[in-house]
Amino acid sequence: MNEDQKKTQIELAAKKMSGEKDYSQYFQTTYEPPSLKQAKKRGKENVEIHYDFDIPENMKEIGYGKKFLIRTYGCQMNEHDSENMAGILMNMGFESTTDTEDADVILINTCAIRENAENKVFGEIGHLKQLKQDNPGLVIGVCGCMSQEESVVNRILEKHQQVDLIFGTHNIHRLPELLENALFSKEVVMEVWSKEGDIIENMPRARKGHFQAWVNIMYGCDKFCTYCIVPYTRGKERSRRPEDIIEEVRHLTRNGYKEITLLGQNVNAYGKDLEDIQYGLGDLMDDIRKIDIPRVRFTTSHPRDFDDHLIEVLAKGGNLVEHIHLPVQSGSNDVLKRMARKYTRESYVDLAARIKKAIPHASFTTDIIVGFPNETEEQFEETLSLVREMEYDSCFTYIYSARDGTPAARMEDNVPHDVKRERLARLNKLVNDLSAEKNKAYDGQVVEVLVEGKSKKDPEVLSGRTRTNKLVNFRAPEDAVGTLVHVKITEAKTWSLNGEVVTPAGVE
Repeated sequence: MNEDQKKTQIELAAKKMSGEKDYSQYFQTTYEPPSLKQAKKRGKENVEIHYDFDIPENMKEIGYGKKFLIRTYGCQMNEHDSENMAGILMNMGFESTTDTEDADVILINTCAIRENAENKVFGEIGHLKQLKQDNPGLVIGVCGCMSQEESVVNRILEKHQQVDLIFGTHNIHRLPELLENALFSKEVVMEVWSKEGDIIENMPRARKGHFQAWVNIMYGCDKFCTYCIVPYTRGKERSRRPEDIIEEVRHLTRNGYKEITLLGQNVNAYGKDLEDIQYGLGDLMDDIRKIDIPRVRFTTSHPRDFDDHLIEVLAKGGNLVEHIHLPVQSGSNDVLKRMARKYTRESYVDLAARIKKAIPHASFTTDIIVGFPNETEEQFEETLSLVREMEYDSCFTYIYSARDGTPAARMEDNVPHDVKRERLARLNKLVNDLSAEKNKAYDGQVVEVLVEGKSKKDPEVLSGRTRTNKLVNFRAPEDAVGTLVHVKITEAKTWSLNGEVVTPAGVE
């Protein structure tokens, strides 16, 4: 942070404490609202990789005797970011807690992709007001994607003065310095960079699991779908070096992890910004395939970047699992065009056919948005027909949610909300019927399951997932958690399978 930005923070804090409500001028040096025109001009230059992350000496023991709580909303990338923040705080001496009453620092890691997520976050912030009044020394921070939106930051500053710290997605590595300011000055500490951050390697990480792990391989997205705020909140596509990713996977393997998931906002675009080598996601997965870790997944794909080389590599199998998540969003070419998805229904179906031919037993899942601006009944029916044609194993379905600053938010929308809700119900009915039918094929089969833990519905039952990402419930000793077992399916339900353990995986 430069001197102008520091000056901005001090002036902003004074402005807030004096009761004045106009903060707009104070975003000039630290924040710019989403601009599609400017964002599309962004280049790949000026992104550096840093391997020298360290916590300042004066902050390495600041957290001893104190506790932190991180509340995470949104996607796997947010979960991954929270693991980084937790690792940083633990290296500063803090201990983790799940009780807000015990916490000395509370960070809310936010999601901006849908209005419902933002409403939950503001509800959470509101609930913390009384806690702050009872414990003035508590530091409350808001970070993540919502912090990259000027309208959100304005709302926090104007209506939620219990918040001490606001920072964005590009400067997580700055948490020690930002927290130091919040702990000692008690002024409003805000650092939100509109410019994408560099790639910071070697940040400490407190992984939630001991046998499953997220491995981020790239940051940002350059697709600019008209409904999506992510290219603005997460910035341009930046790929990690393959050697750094492979070493992280090897480290996880040495420490007994059974499954990794490669993460990216548009994971298929991995490597396209690496100027010194020709190396894409297919190359990376082919190299990881040779590492002795049982399972490798990846998410989230974009159909435009899912190339034949990746299909060829996935078909080799081994530790590359047979589950493809391929978001389609709509079955109507007209809607896809308005979404700026840059593919057609026909090209999507052709891609899926090539994948299915190469990997016949793969399960397919997708994302679908219902009620995009001016979606007609005929266009919605095209989505239903695509779902029938694809026979998805499951779908994540959503009603369109306008995001400030995106092109779609400026489109006229003449679809009443009750019509959108009715369409969503019809879509979900079809998806449920297809899912139940797909699951019937597993009845009587013996499948490999990675045991993840106790079932949410019955603590006497364990649950885990197949290579095709099917949820399986069965009875087994609790020490089976974190292991691979073979389970014979005895009952197929709409969203899950029941079974009984036959043998540990790999045992004849």
